Amino acid sequence: MKRGLLLAPLLASLLSSTVLAAGNYFPNAPSTIWRYSSGETQVIGQPAIVNGVSVIPTAHQIGGTTVSEDLLEYRGGGVYLRGVRIGKQVIWYTPPLTVYPSSPLSLGQRWESSSGGIKLSSRVMGNEPLSLPAGNFNALLIRSDVSSGKSTSTQYSYFVPGLGVVRYQAAGGQVVDLVK
Repeated sequence: MKRGLLLAPLLASLLSSTVLAAGNYFPNAPSTIWRYSSGETQVIGQPAIVNGVSVIPTAHQIGGTTVSEDLLEYRGGGVYLRGVRIGKQVIWYTPPLTVYPSSPLSLGQRWESSSGGIKLSSRVMGNEPLSLPAGNFNALLIRSDVSSGKSTSTQYSYFVPGLGVVRYQAAGGQVVDLVK
């Protein structure tokens, strides 16, 4: 599979995922479930060792079928994408991509990482009050740009500490909300 073809799914996977870190700031308890207005369900799995690294998988499911899994490493209070599993294929990132730096996140904070020809650049843009089917939230607005070759895709995610991503706006403009 070409890297360019993975760019949009990777961006959606990175930030639509309620990807999380050790402690309560980025929740990561196995069996935690999020349901989104797009029909996607995300489920935190049991910790596993992949390529010698302890990861926590986050499954992305549509209609009860897992379409991909993010293999996340939690260390030093941050969240790192070590790999993505699609079917039996694992795309491994060495070094890993930084999804979230050490908590807590702060307004104006920026972080970048790159691996295997992919560059991820993110910034906390501000706070946004949201009224969603899942409740009312004061979320951190995070802009993320993923580049691969000459292609760049931008997504906005709305992150609530202790809960995760409650809304994201995909690169194509589709807005997806947490419903439960």
